[in-house]
Amino acid sequence: MRFTLPTLLVVSLVAAPATARAQSVDPSGHWEGAITIPGSEIPFQVDLSKNAQGKFVATYSRPENNLNGLPLANVSLDGRAINFELTVDGSVKFYGTVNGDGTTIAGDVTARLGNAAFSMRRTGDARIAAAPKNAPIGKDLEGTWNGTLSLQGTNLRLVLRMVNDSDGTASGTIVSVDQGGIEFPLALTQKASSLTLSTSAIGGDFYTGSLTAAGELAGTFSQGPVTAPLTFVRSK
Repeated sequence: MRFTLPTLLVVSLVAAPATARAQSVDPSGHWEGAITIPGSEIPFQVDLSKNAQGKFVATYSRPENNLNGLPLANVSLDGRAINFELTVDGSVKFYGTVNGDGTTIAGDVTARLGNAAFSMRRTGDARIAAAPKNAPIGKDLEGTWNGTLSLQGTNLRLVLRMVNDSDGTASGTIVSVDQGGIEFPLALTQKASSLTLSTSAIGGDFYTGSLTAAGELAGTFSQGPVTAPLTFVRSK
């Protein structure tokens, strides 16, 4: 699952000012903003919230690119200094400062090839969707599966986990090991030996496969016009 972000300029790391670290603010909410590069702006959205353990979680969206709710990694808050990382296309790190009344965040975004400014404004409550709950799946699908997706000369290791939960539903996640360990909650649809995986983060259905006589899950990955064979093997 590779997503291309526009190339930025001049890599640098940005240290948050001491005054930002000294004060505390709650950044929970839905934020809309843009990354500013020469000649244009890249619009994006971020949702920030606390999970049941009291830790901040965040997602990144670009609705015009059909990306909604991509999980962000390494979310941290120190006073008014906030950092988070997008790991689907290398490492894209955001270093920001929340203003005094908690309505805006501004700072720098850095990537392997560049650096640019960004700013966001809080527009409402966070919109982080709960993980999908699915109909129970067959015992032959439960467990951990490993696969490698080959796209445009790049190999991405994937870990698929599916389980029947105690409440009578099923849940699933897929982890892209080579993209910072980003984890996507999944909607699961089983019809006989066929399985479809879906996540709203990348536009819906992205994989359909079937159990083979050898006990593998063989099928096709698809995202927009891109398709590729993808086989999962149960982990031992």
